Amino acid sequence: MAPVAPSARDADTLVVGGGPAGLSAALCLARYNRRVLVFDTGHGRSTHHQVNRNYLGFPGGIPTVELRELGRAQLAGYPQARVVHHAVLHAEGDAERGFTVYAQSGSWTGRTLIIATGVLDHFPHFHGWESYVGRSMFWCIACDGYENRGKRILVVGHTDATAAEALQMHSLSDDIQLLTNSRTDEIGSLHWERLEAAGIPVLHDRIRSVEGEDGMLHTVVTRGGQHLKADSLFSIQGATPEIALARALSLRLAPSGHIAVDTEQKTSAEGIYAAGDVSSLHSHQVSAAVHEGSQAASAANYFLYPAELKAG
Repeated sequence: MAPVAPSARDADTLVVGGGPAGLSAALCLARYNRRVLVFDTGHGRSTHHQVNRNYLGFPGGIPTVELRELGRAQLAGYPQARVVHHAVLHAEGDAERGFTVYAQSGSWTGRTLIIATGVLDHFPHFHGWESYVGRSMFWCIACDGYENRGKRILVVGHTDATAAEALQMHSLSDDIQLLTNSRTDEIGSLHWERLEAAGIPVLHDRIRSVEGEDGMLHTVVTRGGQHLKADSLFSIQGATPEIALARALSLRLAPSGHIAVDTEQKTSAEGIYAAGDVSSLHSHQVSAAVHEGSQAASAANYFLYPAELKAG
């Protein structure tokens, strides 16, 4: 009798998330000759207008959208890996029985699961705000601070983390302002003193609108009527990890709210791994996400080996 062909809805590993972490994981697993299903909704940080300039091997930088396209093209060379454009709504299972993920169009099963669902950034919302993200509105000093040296920088947020970012920005420019953009001001007295000593003005007001063209801002208008001249805006208003699947699977979370992982990207449940911005271990950058995806893939691949092929 001929062997039964594997179902198109069954895989060795289900990867939820099609950003740098998820694609890196899928590529590595495909090269281990594993059957991989990647679920990509086309959303996330790497779908903005961002140009990544601190990823090795791309002089002058590369748009993150293009990096995703290159990743999918690279993955397309492996017939055992497929990308499906479905939003995973729920997941269940365990390492013994396998895992099942559900979308509106049905369900898929896998022996292991990698969660690379990223985060939802809390950008200031004003008319046309999305066109500014990655062009003149950013969230990461490591990713975009260098290109804003000497510019008029507006740091937005109302916490000590915002104040710390504004102070760090001061090493890049002498023209820094902080706008709380919140009903509350949670900046502590120590950071207030540091901001004052650094000559960084703080305005407790909220954004009404932005003036600019083609994603490049030049003025932020507050509800109180202030017109703040700025070349760039750094949003330090936080981000929410996309952890619905982690909660459904009862995974342990880090104090930050991200999925807790070890140095191999293993979660608290056997057979489940997390990589990229949704996980807690490393800095949230493309380079870290690619590394974490590769690490999660290697750990998942080793888990899939039968006992006689494992060391020890």
